Amino acid sequence: MKTYKEYKISTTPFEVDLLSGMLWQLDIDGINEYDNYLSVFVGEAKQTSRNDIEDILQHMISENMISSFQIEEQSFEEINWNEEYEKKVKVVEISERIVIKPSFKEYDAKPNQLIITIDPKMSFGTGEHATTKLVLQHLEKIISGNEKVLDVGSGTGVLGIASVLLGAQKSICVDNDEWCLMNGTENVKANHLEEKVEIHLGELKDIRENDFDVIVANINKHILDTIAADLRLKIKKTGTLILSGLLISDESSITSLYQSIGFRLIDSSSMDEWIALVFNAE
Repeated sequence: MKTYKEYKISTTPFEVDLLSGMLWQLDIDGINEYDNYLSVFVGEAKQTSRNDIEDILQHMISENMISSFQIEEQSFEEINWNEEYEKKVKVVEISERIVIKPSFKEYDAKPNQLIITIDPKMSFGTGEHATTKLVLQHLEKIISGNEKVLDVGSGTGVLGIASVLLGAQKSICVDNDEWCLMNGTENVKANHLEEKVEIHLGELKDIRENDFDVIVANINKHILDTIAADLRLKIKKTGTLILSGLLISDESSITSLYQSIGFRLIDSSSMDEWIALVFNAE
């Protein structure tokens, strides 16, 4: 029987979306959110330790995001992850048009609404997090029809799926987590998009195509720093790049880096402590 560690984390102040987003940078199995704390689950096969979690929290203190934190740790045998997720996942209205709905929840759709079926299980991208909302809102403005889209660090596949439902011709989603391969494939089938959305296990360098009209990357800053040049090679000269997974404090350095390799910042948005940046390739 596999064992897991649960880290119950509370902070002052407790900003659950901010805290959750920071902790998803780690190699973990899942996060459950509650009113005044959250639980991080780490399986025995993962490399993440309590020290790694404390490093994230100490960084948040140094950036004045929180003033203090507490961690409680316990170990237990494997649990039913699907049941745990079904307890917490909600229908999320991203905009007047876009709604993300798990298959097991009822929702009365309004006229002209775009309903995206996403069962997140253990992958990031339920639509509840600010960064996912921000990217989807930009995609709603950018996708006009027949685009070829690449989603880097795709999680549940929600951004690639949304792109096609908004009118893109094709989307390719890539993530290096096996859970994302399985979960993304299930979500593509749930939205009947097997012919238009591809889910790949791997990294950006494993994608052979280099003619994307739109690229989205909702991942943490240090990866966006690392893959900047590769993203430039994958996008068309007139293509659009959407970056998120970024804090407001990251905007200056990321903008400078991407402008130095041939991108021009054309739009940005923020929600809570998070931002999304939109660039055109030049």
